Amino acid sequence: MNPTTTPAVSLTAFVRRTAVASLLGLSLGAASVALGHGDVTPQEVDTQGLPDLGEAPLMENPFRPGNQHAEEHDTAVAVGERGYAGNCAVCHGIQAKSGGLTPDLRELEEWDDEYFIQRVLNGTERGMPSFKANLDQTAIWAIKTYIESVSP
Repeated sequence: MNPTTTPAVSLTAFVRRTAVASLLGLSLGAASVALGHGDVTPQEVDTQGLPDLGEAPLMENPFRPGNQHAEEHDTAVAVGERGYAGNCAVCHGIQAKSGGLTPDLRELEEWDDEYFIQRVLNGTERGMPSFKANLDQTAIWAIKTYIESVSP
């Protein structure tokens, strides 16, 4: 073995490992900022273009194809995306992809509509806040419509 080339190889390997470790650290740091539980102050949702669904909670998503307001489905997805970003993403992840600390909302099925609306309105004992004072059901169902649009 040539002693003059060994340090260069070791230095190259060291630099490569350091670069990989640095990139991994930056990636994890960015992920923790994006998915961390930072400011969870509820944000208003502009539901312009969608019908007012009233006060009595509906137990089925009215914007789903085949339901009462299916013609507003695409508008509901757009409104719901903004509502999700401002109210849900901080805990449930970007595009509803949970980081593992909270439920992955993409796994909700159609028959989970009643479960969904009740949890959003009333919150849970395990940390989910109530959004009853901040979101009307038009906004809530628009958010559910968005979640369904990004679900597998």
